[in-house]
Amino acid sequence: MGRTRTFDTDAAVLAARETFWARGFEETSVPDLEAATGLNRSSLYHSFGSKRGLFDAAVRSYLDEVIRPPLVPLMLDDVAPGALQSYLERVAGWAGSAGQGNGCLLLNAAAGGLAHDETMSEGIRAYHAELLAALGRGVRAARPNLDPKAADELAAELTGSVVAALLLVRVDPAAAEQLLRLAARRAEAAAS
Repeated sequence: MGRTRTFDTDAAVLAARETFWARGFEETSVPDLEAATGLNRSSLYHSFGSKRGLFDAAVRSYLDEVIRPPLVPLMLDDVAPGALQSYLERVAGWAGSAGQGNGCLLLNAAAGGLAHDETMSEGIRAYHAELLAALGRGVRAARPNLDPKAADELAAELTGSVVAALLLVRVDPAAAEQLLRLAARRAEAAAS
């Protein structure tokens, strides 16, 4: 019979997520994870299998708790015309907030050593497709009479702005915020 877990798995994943997010996968050591979670190496490996297993759990947590909640208004059956602009303004505010310079956990991994890992690449492609679909729904709600090709192009442009800003925020939060505010104005112009 296996040992009973005596710790909160969600709390451990959250602590690991914050560490990976701030430092990156490669730069985060197992001792860093032990310090962040309060767990010893044996407990981490027993629960998550490996550092990578803990990182994968952190990514799932990041998607469910950080990325998807702001996208909910864009994924409703009846998307409000201003939902796209609201999303972009929200992300711009996040980018400009003090202490938010970690960027995007997934995109940071793509820029690092996990870029060529097929599982990570697949996850990033899925994340991009989810973001593009949500922003596309927002564009169509903001401008229902826009030609479908033009709507798709605007959604792709806005998605590219969000992705670029989430990479840029690590080194220049003000520029990332400005890029997102320009995207929000573009979405507002689309809604007019």
